[in-house]
Amino acid sequence: MPTPPDLLEKLRQDAWVGDAVLELYVRSWVLRHHGKVDAEMKTRFTCNQFLNCCGNPTKVEADIGVIYQREGLEAAFAWIREHLEPLFVKQEAKRGPRKH
Repeated sequence: MPTPPDLLEKLRQDAWVGDAVLELYVRSWVLRHHGKVDAEMKTRFTCNQFLNCCGNPTKVEADIGVIYQREGLEAAFAWIREHLEPLFVKQEAKRGPRKH
């Protein structure tokens, strides 16, 4: 069943905001946990391929955006920490140590 145009636009707007919140969380997380900038890791954590593990990537970002707009940054960060971070950490562990 197709999404009505006004709902699709709202979804896109919420995802636009949620994407920015996710980027901020992940960039800070990478620095805290790895002590340096790692753009490849940031990309793995924020890419649609990873977000697809939790559902439609646009919907995942939209959910983050809605939480941020309703409850604030810390609530959005808590959602990411609870729902996305554990999956990402598990996937990264499966990747094994990187060769430099």
